[in-house]
Amino acid sequence: MKTSEKILNYIKDRKQVTARELVDFLIISERAVFKQLSNLLVEGKITKIGKSPKVFYSLAQEKKDENEKFILDKKTQKIIAENYLIVTVGGERKEGLDGFIYWCDKNNLPIEKTAVGYLKTIEKYKKFKKNGLINGMEKFKNTFQEVGLDHVFYLDFYNIERFGKTKLGQLLLYAKQSQNRKLMKELADDIHSSVNGLIKLYKIDALGFIPPTVKREIQFMKELEKNLHPKIKKILITKVKTEIIVPQKTLNKLNDRIENARKTIIVNESGRYKNILLIDDAIGSGATLNETAIQIKKKNIAKKVIGLSITGSFKGFDVISEV
Repeated sequence: MKTSEKILNYIKDRKQVTARELVDFLIISERAVFKQLSNLLVEGKITKIGKSPKVFYSLAQEKKDENEKFILDKKTQKIIAENYLIVTVGGERKEGLDGFIYWCDKNNLPIEKTAVGYLKTIEKYKKFKKNGLINGMEKFKNTFQEVGLDHVFYLDFYNIERFGKTKLGQLLLYAKQSQNRKLMKELADDIHSSVNGLIKLYKIDALGFIPPTVKREIQFMKELEKNLHPKIKKILITKVKTEIIVPQKTLNKLNDRIENARKTIIVNESGRYKNILLIDDAIGSGATLNETAIQIKKKNIAKKVIGLSITGSFKGFDVISEV
């Protein structure tokens, strides 16, 4: 019996195994075991989960017959490769076609037909983008009686119909929830060129970062501020500590979010500027960003305020409570 077959039978019997267990079972070198495991992973016969030194191997689930053979044209493959990402319930990151196939199999969906629907959906939302940015001003004007922002943009929608969270939506959610600095750095890299572009376009002379409302050991907005490191003045925006902290994401009514932002966000800045760029991670209702902009103008800190967020909601008013 081949070594690879012995490994597959051993894993089948024990469900999940480590490389160390296989070394002891086969009585061969660790290097030889990892070579076999690497080949089996490439062939799609096994999967692994975990990070060194705790990595476990198990048999790959058999794919459904109807999805074993499918044909996707190059355009479809390219769009899926560029846009699709999913984080599995087991914490595994799957991108592009690999992730799309996983999602289709998990939801009992035919790959080819679903891919056609995905392309149409991507094309639909792509129409809202210009130079890589989505203009959110119409939403703000339709949502708030008083709008403090002169312009507001986001890089992508947080989620899209049928297919759920976008690539940036997935990265943002798990960067914050898992306190993952690597993902935070990745998001900072994604937003970097847009920040620089807006700074140049609107002649920005100061930046403001919306403070977090949920206490976490690693704060995404602080990491974003560090990773962007723009050579430009930063204004001080503070989240006031109250006796009982009420995070924005726990409030479902728009008026409650407006009141919360108005009473707990303070712009503590004595300088005077022409154009300020406010950066937030996700625009749900937009209340925090808008109230901060209103406060900046009422205090005569700046003449114009531009807003930028990594993700935003597609609907006129949609509370993004996950992040």
